[in-house]
Order: sequence, then structure tokens, then C-alpha cells
Amino acid sequence: MHKILVVDDEENIRFLYKEELEDDGYKVTVAATAEEAMKKILEDKPDVITLDIKMPGMDGIEFMRKLKEERKDIPVILCSAYGRFKQDFRVWASDAYVVKSADLSELKLTIKEVLGEVEPK
Repeated sequence: MHKILVVDDEENIRFLYKEELEDDGYKVTVAATAEEAMKKILEDKPDVITLDIKMPGMDGIEFMRKLKEERKDIPVILCSAYGRFKQDFRVWASDAYVVKSADLSELKLTIKEVLGEVEPK
């Protein structure tokens, strides 16, 4: 069973992602901040991380930069309500970028692609 760490400061997003992804058979852990996420990574060793960009304290881009310095092996899917971040070269270090939506089909497909469960488009 693949493990996913959902990092988002919005409680309703964490709850939605956790419920939906667990229904798809994943083990899901959640974190509200970058600091909490670092602890969860050490404890749980996720196979993939979904990461919000806009968070209080350390934002998602800074967190991803620090994470990639230490753990290049964990794929990161950036999730943002703002499509404009796709043009920001700092997000290019991520393995994928998904614009947040109430419909999680794009996120779920992206997770499957990153984990090698389906062939990328």
C-alpha cells in the first residue's frame, strides 16, 4: 500500500484529500505546516507528497527546496488554487503540478502517474 503525505494549511482540504485517497486504497497522513510535514516524513516515510504552495510560515516552494536537498527520492506534487504558479520556475523542481479543484480526478491520476501505477499521458 502506497503512503501519501498531504501537506495543506486548510483543514477541509486535508480532510477531503485524506478521505478520497484512502477510499482509493492509499495510506494517508496529513500535516498542516512544513514543520509538521518534516516530522511526518521522518516517522512515516511517504511514497509521495501533495504540497500546498501558499501556507503560513514556510511556504510550499521553500519546503520543497529543503526537502529535495535531503530527500530527492520522494516525489512532490504541488497543489495550488492558483494556476499562475505553473509559470514560476521555482515550481519546476516538483514532479507535478495540479490546480486545486473539488473534483480530485486530476490529482488522483497524477498520483497514479507519479507512483508508476499508470502510464503518463
